[in-house]
Amino acid sequence: MTMTDIKTLAAGDTDLDRPIIISGPCSAETPEQTLDTAKRLARAGIKIFRAGIWKPRTKPGGFEGIGVPALQWMQHVKETTGMLTAVEVATRSHVEAALSHNIDILWIGARTTGNPFAMQEIADTIRDMDAPETPVLVKNPMNPDLELWIGALERLYNAGVKRLGAIHRGFSVYGTSLYRNRPQWRIPLELRRRYPDLPIICDPSHMGGKRELIASLSQQALDMGFDGLIIESHCNPDCAWSDKDQQVTPEALSAILDHLAYRDTPVQNENLLMLRQQIDQLDNELLDILSKRMSISREIGKYKKDH
Repeated sequence: MTMTDIKTLAAGDTDLDRPIIISGPCSAETPEQTLDTAKRLARAGIKIFRAGIWKPRTKPGGFEGIGVPALQWMQHVKETTGMLTAVEVATRSHVEAALSHNIDILWIGARTTGNPFAMQEIADTIRDMDAPETPVLVKNPMNPDLELWIGALERLYNAGVKRLGAIHRGFSVYGTSLYRNRPQWRIPLELRRRYPDLPIICDPSHMGGKRELIASLSQQALDMGFDGLIIESHCNPDCAWSDKDQQVTPEALSAILDHLAYRDTPVQNENLLMLRQQIDQLDNELLDILSKRMSISREIGKYKKDH
């Protein structure tokens, strides 16, 4: 499977050797919030603006995105700032609406990647709309299943989509963890080994789940040769309608990017990273066990007091 690099689309007048940076709010909430964030990101030199239009939620009742009306806000961002636009799609109707509003880049979320039926529907829709040149970025599935991730990419490729990329956002955590989604770097590194021409972008926002982890995770990804970063940025993160803890202001994002080290060759530290991950996992398991022990001890104390 040969993949076409998307760097030339995102580069504009920037250096092709620099990583791709995609940024914007978790969700497009209002026209004002969307445009304000975009303008501030554009001033920081960001070329690609992302925003959630449809927001999958584990349970109904929460904020599930503005939907199609917000695509008009994305068009306005494009017209006002000259930035490219990117949105997440999960169904045929999402793809049709996004492409009809001239969205430049589509990405597939982790839940959708793990559903072969949904992936085939998206691939067929892009083919039916004769839009094979649209870049599509595929996030890893929620569980650490490399073959499922590759299968999602293959469905798009077989439908004629050649401008493909992958997004590593980490894998679901069960129990206590430093991360919202554990990195498990060995999986994207194996994807890179199998498909060396496939651009891989890191999502430190969803991986860490906390804004204070974004810088260190970004540096780790760049050290391993990742092609870019997708980072959530909001004009007022603490008031965001979704995932406020993992979003940063455009100015904070600019400071993070300014302090990253951009190396000519990847740092060969995969083995060290994997050993550190094993230590982290054991530490998390120990903390989880101690937490459960303390909880049981409190129940024993309460029982003794009551009886």
